[in-house]
Amino acid sequence: MDAFLRIPNRPAALLLAFLFLFGCSSETKESIQSIAGPTMGTTYSVKWLAYDANQAAQLQSEVDQLLIDINQAMSTYIADSELSRFNRFEQDEPVPVSNALLDVLKLAQDISSRTDGAFDVTVGPLVNLWGFGPDGRVISAPSDEAISALRANIGYQKLQILEGAIRKESGLYVDLSAIAKGYAVDKVAELLDKKGVASYLVEIGGELRAKGMKPNNVPWKVAVESPTAGSRQVQQILMATDVAIATSGDYRNYFEEAGVRYSHTIDPATGKPINHKLASVTVLRPTCAEADALATAFSVMGEQRAYAFALANDIDAYFIAKTDSGFEELMTPGFKARLAQ
Repeated sequence: MDAFLRIPNRPAALLLAFLFLFGCSSETKESIQSIAGPTMGTTYSVKWLAYDANQAAQLQSEVDQLLIDINQAMSTYIADSELSRFNRFEQDEPVPVSNALLDVLKLAQDISSRTDGAFDVTVGPLVNLWGFGPDGRVISAPSDEAISALRANIGYQKLQILEGAIRKESGLYVDLSAIAKGYAVDKVAELLDKKGVASYLVEIGGELRAKGMKPNNVPWKVAVESPTAGSRQVQQILMATDVAIATSGDYRNYFEEAGVRYSHTIDPATGKPINHKLASVTVLRPTCAEADALATAFSVMGEQRAYAFALANDIDAYFIAKTDSGFEELMTPGFKARLAQ
């Protein structure tokens, strides 16, 4: 039978859950193996199809170390991480960085350019100002003066990618929370590929990547949750094969003041939380890092602009927007084709 498992997404994003088959037919000796653990302030889960039931312990050790290394390179919550050290660097000169950090920043800058800055890894100071970063929660909206002061040091154009190094303008702060988990999912998937694993489902904080099939040629199933506060309901179920999936939403991570709800998603163009009707967006891409970043970009854009962008750029995506009477769905044809019948 299929079992339903809820997985927490990034701290401000919509949750995804996946359905997987525990049993297997007597016609095959393969079975689903699994490991799980903590990482990046959330959890990870890896499920794969294998003949060897003793493979899990060794794989868990390798996955744990891989995720520790990525977190040490990209976390803003670790004071001595590679990224934290770069953020404290004040001189306007090149700083050599690891290949992992360089690869993520290259992709981030590319997506920033493609989305006209809707995705911007330099928006971190504003995320912190609004109480959604390492500095901790706030209970009141910051002043326009405080927002304007920080915006002077924000902008992806102020970050330069060089050969083996990066350079920033003084005061720039980089936050990779909207792409690092997706990148980590990709690296775990790459590890499984190198080991010859033909079928797997990798998840970190709700970001997912699926390959191959479960026993008896059954696709992995991924459930997209309804953006209803205070409850857990499935909105749609995807047949997930050879695809990465990321979801972003505004209803789990926010604060309220005087009846106004402030989302964790900050629009780089205004320095303030998004203020439109898009409640959640799910993006399908070949890599999870790209899906992760585009989900955030689409959350900033709003459903109409993001839907047009997705169609123009052949990106499969699904949008749930708030209406006066509930929610309204909008999905690209490619996304619709993956829905479970």
